[in-house]
Amino acid sequence: MDLRRPLWSLLFIVAIMSGTSSPDSAQLTIRDSLGRQVRIPPRVERIVCLQPELLRILVALGQQDKVVAIDRFPSRYDHLMPIIFPGVANLPVVSVTGEDARVETILQLKPDLVLVSPSEFSLSRHLSRKLNCPVASLSAAGKMDDLLAEIELLARITGSEKRGGDLTDYMRSRLAEIKEKTKKVSPDAKPLVYLSFWGSLLRSPVNYEPVDLAGGRNLASRFHNVYHGSDTAVLNLETLLSLDPEIILVHGNYLPAERTVTVETVLSDPRLQSIRAVRTRKVYYTFGFWYWWDPALVLVECLYLSDLLRAGPPDREAMLSAGDEIFAFFYRRPGLFQELCAKIKAYDWFEKRD
Repeated sequence: MDLRRPLWSLLFIVAIMSGTSSPDSAQLTIRDSLGRQVRIPPRVERIVCLQPELLRILVALGQQDKVVAIDRFPSRYDHLMPIIFPGVANLPVVSVTGEDARVETILQLKPDLVLVSPSEFSLSRHLSRKLNCPVASLSAAGKMDDLLAEIELLARITGSEKRGGDLTDYMRSRLAEIKEKTKKVSPDAKPLVYLSFWGSLLRSPVNYEPVDLAGGRNLASRFHNVYHGSDTAVLNLETLLSLDPEIILVHGNYLPAERTVTVETVLSDPRLQSIRAVRTRKVYYTFGFWYWWDPALVLVECLYLSDLLRAGPPDREAMLSAGDEIFAFFYRRPGLFQELCAKIKAYDWFEKRD
């Protein structure tokens, strides 16, 4: 990842409409993640946000009061969202499955903009035909540069450019620090990492930049995603065994009772005993993404993995302190990272094993 590349990535093609006297003089035109040109009105005050990553960014920008409706995921399944945005419980839910939406309810809310995920492309087309406001499909799709561009774009749309610049400057600075820590790791010394994500031993993200930044090699990067707009590869057991990862990372961003794959089940699985990571007990939880990133949590993830891949679990107090500092910068309240760790029982992730 080149942290020096221009902020506007190829994900967004942005133009300011010419003219100074008409109401459209400040209108923004973007090319969204589905390649569609979308004209954004000069003043956006009411947003229906059906893409959880974008909702998290709006909260970090301090623009959550502009959100008038959401999909079901943030209020029911996202364990971080109620911590950073308690008011999410009061917002109407207008989409349940990701490919549906209550069009009549959305019309009654009179949004200036609807944000959806590009992985739900039929929903984008459906809403674009039914609504009299722009519908934009946006996602960073797990790419850090595109996440930075996404923050800048939403800041532009909501008139919070100063805050957006502060966030992206902070992210670039922290990412550069992490990259500096790991830049001397030779390619041959980078551990082979396999990520078991989304409640399945055999589902893994094709692109996972925190591993790259932390000085590892994501073994799933050689595979294709299962469909357009996804970042998921699905392996079979024989392929996993042949990959022989040195480290296995288990998606831990669930409540303990919700985890169908755990560190313990991987270590005790008789089918996996030939894998190096299992033989050496280098199987760990990690935060991961779920409906893409939270901008604060991805920084914590990069920091966590930069220690974990080099020397095993980081010091608990140092990790909690660094995580709280990052979350406080994004969400302007202390103790949020520790609150998340308490909720998903992540404290023991930072303990050295005997």
